[in-house]
Amino acid sequence: MISIDKWKAADGLILEPNANRAATENKLNLVLTAGPGAGKTEMLAQRADFLLRTGTCRYPKRILAISFKVDASRNLKERIKRRCGAELSSRFDSYTFDAFAKRIVDRFRPVLKGDHSLEAGFSIGERIPHKQVEFKDLVPLAIHILRESPMALNAVRQTYTDVFFDEFQDCTSHQYELIKLVFKGTRIRVTAVGDTKQKIMGWAGALDGIFEAFRNDFGAVPLNMYRNFRSKPRLLRMQNEIIRVLDSSSVMPDDQISGDEGVIEVHPFQNCQQEAEYLADRIESWIKEDNIAPSEIAVLVRNQPHLYARPLMVALGERGVPYRNEQDLQDISVEPATRLVVDFLLCSFGRKEPFAWTRLMEQLVPFTEDDDERDALVLGWQRFIVSERKNIADNPIAYNNPKRWDCLRRFVSKIGFPLLVSLSHDYENESRLREVLNNTCSKIDGFLSSGLNLEESLKRFEDDQAVRVITVHKSKGLEFDSVVLLGIEKECYFGAPEESLCTYFVGVSRAKRQLLLSHVDFRSRPEGFSGWWSCQRNRQQQYLDYVI
Repeated sequence: MISIDKWKAADGLILEPNANRAATENKLNLVLTAGPGAGKTEMLAQRADFLLRTGTCRYPKRILAISFKVDASRNLKERIKRRCGAELSSRFDSYTFDAFAKRIVDRFRPVLKGDHSLEAGFSIGERIPHKQVEFKDLVPLAIHILRESPMALNAVRQTYTDVFFDEFQDCTSHQYELIKLVFKGTRIRVTAVGDTKQKIMGWAGALDGIFEAFRNDFGAVPLNMYRNFRSKPRLLRMQNEIIRVLDSSSVMPDDQISGDEGVIEVHPFQNCQQEAEYLADRIESWIKEDNIAPSEIAVLVRNQPHLYARPLMVALGERGVPYRNEQDLQDISVEPATRLVVDFLLCSFGRKEPFAWTRLMEQLVPFTEDDDERDALVLGWQRFIVSERKNIADNPIAYNNPKRWDCLRRFVSKIGFPLLVSLSHDYENESRLREVLNNTCSKIDGFLSSGLNLEESLKRFEDDQAVRVITVHKSKGLEFDSVVLLGIEKECYFGAPEESLCTYFVGVSRAKRQLLLSHVDFRSRPEGFSGWWSCQRNRQQQYLDYVI
């Protein structure tokens, strides 16, 4: 623990004044707005580091982060682990609104009476009285519980000193009602962070003027943030030119973005095969010669990466460069249920896997202000894992063993489908959840049949082993040393000009050190694809002109 005046931003980052104030505020509620790419996730990670490292959030109290989107929740949790370390970040809970509401319903279910009552083994799906609820029921049920039970309300309040709301622009009326019920008028410090240009869920009940409502209800101090923390000066200057068009009042002063560090390259090609070969060579060189970790490299595409990046992925495969196409439905390694299964198997295999164990406990042990209760739950899982290690030793997970997945059946039986369903909206359909679990087993079987052992097979699921191939939208909240932004063409970036430029800005602002922009004259129709596709391409010159 260090004193407040000794704290400095983690990893040597320099915060702009408003970001530094937001990160170090220890009394007031805050509402922070920013444009896309301004580093909101980073600011929250630095704030968590400040609160935990200085003891402003005193042990055993915790920090809660609630986000509207599963991706945002996961990205924030992972960023905080990198900034704070495993020990401190273990006191940080990151949930979606639905997951947070479900935790409340699971823990205080007996409060529900009459028509609202639920059986102990209730599940998520098509509504069945007392047995099954829909996802949209979770927040109203949590509100009902907390209104009916002062004990339940106090238990939640006593757990946390600080609460973060990420992607706050997407908050719906029911969610805001839950926020006010739990946190308004308490001593809990509340920080709401959102993007003024990306209210993506206006059709789903998102409130207009949500930031102003929060400011009035919570007496929050409003702050605006302009500069992202991750990028080198040359990249920041390019971003500044885009900001000048999107929001001229948010242009960064020249003295904040001076310097020659950073690399931006624009590469034109005659066709997509030339593009693929060149980019694959560069990525291979980054990994082998520059010692850049594969996970620090991303290939970003506005949409349809399985089509646009297909030649590049083939070229990477030919060079032995590991990659993950996170839009590929066959790649289920990004599924929350898959991550849970892989962490369970890593812990049960017998080797020391502290990070897998930490991730597993975060999912399996619910928040509680009672240390004895939490310790008992953790001990129960420790005993289960020890037992499974013995079972796997006697009945190994080998491709030719017909009983190899008995351990997974016991694991799923112990945790129950309700917890698995809470991991993702997609699992509201139980058949989708079963499909993911079956595909996970099939994926591991495929690795085993190729000659890999179990440990090698499980490691294939981890993020630090591969170059990421993702859409720009999916990259929000992420950061990479080196980014390839593929297809800067009018046929890719079309539609509403401001929305398209915002998307482009998100892409270019993911890079910390170097950014490669590519475009082609001819992009071959992907084999087997019958949808709209223009083979003749035109560079999006306006976007390329932002490179200075």
